[in-house]
Amino acid sequence: MSGRTTAWERKNVQMNKDLTVGDPGKVVWRFCVPLFGSIIFQQLYNIADSFVAGKFIGESALAAVGNSYEITLIFIAFAFGCNIGCSVTVSQLFGAKRYGEMKTAVYTTLISSGILCLLLMAVGFLFGDGLLRLIHTPEEVLEASRVYLNIYLLGLPFVFYYNVATGIFSAMGNSKTPFFFLMCSSLANIGMDILFTTVFAGWFRYGVDGVAWATFLCQGVSCILAMAFVGRAFSAIRTDEKVLPFSWRLLGRISVVAVPSILQQSFISVGNIVIQGVINTFGTGVMAGYSAAIKLNNLVITSFTTLGNGISNFTAQNVGAGKLTRVREGFRAGLKLAWLLCLPLAVLYFFFGKYFVRIFLDAPSEAALNTGVVFLRTVAPFYFVVSAKLIADGVLRGAEQMREFMAATFTDLILRVVLAKALSLTGLGAYGIWLAWPIGWLIGTCLSILFYRKGKWDAGKEPR
Repeated sequence: MSGRTTAWERKNVQMNKDLTVGDPGKVVWRFCVPLFGSIIFQQLYNIADSFVAGKFIGESALAAVGNSYEITLIFIAFAFGCNIGCSVTVSQLFGAKRYGEMKTAVYTTLISSGILCLLLMAVGFLFGDGLLRLIHTPEEVLEASRVYLNIYLLGLPFVFYYNVATGIFSAMGNSKTPFFFLMCSSLANIGMDILFTTVFAGWFRYGVDGVAWATFLCQGVSCILAMAFVGRAFSAIRTDEKVLPFSWRLLGRISVVAVPSILQQSFISVGNIVIQGVINTFGTGVMAGYSAAIKLNNLVITSFTTLGNGISNFTAQNVGAGKLTRVREGFRAGLKLAWLLCLPLAVLYFFFGKYFVRIFLDAPSEAALNTGVVFLRTVAPFYFVVSAKLIADGVLRGAEQMREFMAATFTDLILRVVLAKALSLTGLGAYGIWLAWPIGWLIGTCLSILFYRKGKWDAGKEPR
């Protein structure tokens, strides 16, 4: 830092946190607690459309939203990859106090993310209908699914740049600002969803287009405000280093983390589409029950993933600063935090799953309710397992050990998809699909923990 600073600049500097100093356990907890708040509101954002569709429109509308959601996850995967690739690189440069290079990395991400987003929008508009048919979308919900997907694609730039903005904040140890944005945006989204499907219901032909436009508006406002705050925060960081608008070298470095992360999330999405296609053959009732249950499951998995991202930031800053001994302590603190979250969620889902499924369905059919309850009871006991995997993955990603990260992740994902298709053809029926989750999690977790334990976290040694 150099020169005089304004009160605004001093405030922004104070909100940025150096994760390389202080007791690692306390640092991780202070950094990650606001992330849990963000998780809650992120999931409120994600489930709002399904909640409103199921409660205010009907079971078919919920099926349409859930059906489209599996395809939108492909696009979210790319946004997530840009987020984590930028976040890890910026964290390492921030930890090393190379602020000029850090700013160049951010500008490079913004430009490359914009180009990627435009390409994905083109692909979505051209092939979205084909994807919906590929997963055997029933004719009665095909048109509503198509409308919802097209409106979502229009708002894709908001999704991309909002993800990049939150990644930048997290990289600089600022987990509070994204929390405030998500809180305001998700609450507004719920209100707008209800407003557009009740008071202004006559404006929309399918019902689901109302919730889609509500989400579009809220995402747009959130994105614009988040990017404005990033710009102001960056103005508070002074540097005498040369700042370039774009760097191919840094793009390559960002891509080392971003591409495997995109592949991971994309494979999850493609796998979910394959699984959704299998589920669709069991009828609308099973589709609706699965749609409700998978939203609830994603609430938990996203919580662990977000915590894992926080551990990535902690690891990356300390790797950048050469303080490798702190990484192991950070892993232990993150695991304790994840398991504290696991206990109440696993108990609630296992014993009271039917009440949570009813949140999304006003008058659920027996097939829908039973599907949701059985799915939750099957996966809930294994949340302790998958949380350990995602925390270990966070360390691997923050240290740029991407080969190990990909090996563990793809083993889990491939097993889950293959087993879901194979077990559904047995006498187990739909229950065979649900069993694929815990089996894949168990094997993937063993690999992730093994790779983490092989890392060289002793002082003076670089991770393998």
